[in-house]
Amino acid sequence: MAIAEKHDAPLEVQSRRNVIVQTFTNGILDPDQPMLGPVQDGGTIIANTAPGCWGPMITPRLRGGHEVTQPVFVDGAKPGDAVAIRIRDISVTSIATASGHDTWPEGYALGDPYVAPRCPTCDELWPETHIEGVGPKSVVCDSCGKPVTPFEFVHGYTVVFDDTRSVGLTMPKKSAEEIAANADHYAALPDNSVQHSILNYAPSDMAGVMVRMRPFLGQLGTTPSIPIPDSHNAGDFGSALIGAPHPYAISAEELTEHRTDGHLDIDAVRAGAILVAPVKVEGAGIYMGDMHALQGDGEIAGHTMDVSGSVTLQVEVVKKRALDGPVLFPLVEDLPPMARPFNETERAKARHLAREWGVGDVEESAPISVVGSGPDLNTATDNGLRRAADLLDMSEAEIRNRATVTGAIEIGRNPGVIQVTFLAPMTNLEKAGLAKFAREQYGL
Repeated sequence: MAIAEKHDAPLEVQSRRNVIVQTFTNGILDPDQPMLGPVQDGGTIIANTAPGCWGPMITPRLRGGHEVTQPVFVDGAKPGDAVAIRIRDISVTSIATASGHDTWPEGYALGDPYVAPRCPTCDELWPETHIEGVGPKSVVCDSCGKPVTPFEFVHGYTVVFDDTRSVGLTMPKKSAEEIAANADHYAALPDNSVQHSILNYAPSDMAGVMVRMRPFLGQLGTTPSIPIPDSHNAGDFGSALIGAPHPYAISAEELTEHRTDGHLDIDAVRAGAILVAPVKVEGAGIYMGDMHALQGDGEIAGHTMDVSGSVTLQVEVVKKRALDGPVLFPLVEDLPPMARPFNETERAKARHLAREWGVGDVEESAPISVVGSGPDLNTATDNGLRRAADLLDMSEAEIRNRATVTGAIEIGRNPGVIQVTFLAPMTNLEKAGLAKFAREQYGL
């Protein structure tokens, strides 16, 4: 596969219609690291993704809390543009996974256990480790032979999926330990993944619970313009980098300027949706990962069922459409009820009211979902409202009204990723250069 030497280097290879991704970062999204591709504007990216969250969290050599794909250079994408990502397919390949609510013991990190795990015996950051046995002490330092546990379960579970990947069932202790003995197989870890599967921990606090699968990508977006740990490429987790004691510390101003909010954990980022992401480096650097088998709004446990999977995306450069953060056009069934397009019967009733009361033309509108992020949900909501107002050239007060009467504020991830979803005037969507995606998605 052709590789661009740096994001700003002249490309000496021909762009490709299809780029296959099978390699991963070390947890850091770094614009100066090599990208794959380039993929043509309008081309397809096919990727095998590794689980996010728990597996990387217990693998100290990974520096970001996730293990996302190596970014792909998109031909023609430049800072100040946007890139539309059509999610053509998402398929779960894991047979089983494990997850749960977490805590982190003292002494196993330099400030942030997602970014700077350490061996408390060797006092080494990002130590190399291996698996010995089964259970919460099974990750062992190569140098000293002592367990390295930057994270522990407060309450956890192991789940097995049916062959059709439509339902799952949580396992009792004996079954969880049987799965742990062959963890990489059941996790279906991609060949180039370096994480320890969380199945090695064999949690079993919640046996016999049936779940409904609805896969989506927790990570999908573009490369930030400075090195940022992958799980911290958002306003909530990213706030932990401000003044941090480890080498990836940044300022609040740098986080605001350079992040791209690719760590979304929004359950509507699934097959059939269109995500429009900001471009802050030459070539955009599209990456993905942290596939979830399912999740309720808010991901309130802090983690959900992270799985391996295969993903197909189609990309399109949107020239001169600068964005501060992502914009989503979800499937109709994923829209809040008030934000769904009006049917012809409803429009006819509105036209009748307009004639009766001398209103004139009835506004033509379409759904849009603007992502906001921040250290907490209130700050994230303010961020999303501000982004929506700037994008559509409206006042924040009008966005608040429209989100109240034609939409909703939806929670992607607690503590601080939200969606401002509402029906926006088509005239404003046209001026913003986004009307074509609304028409495509909603048949308008």
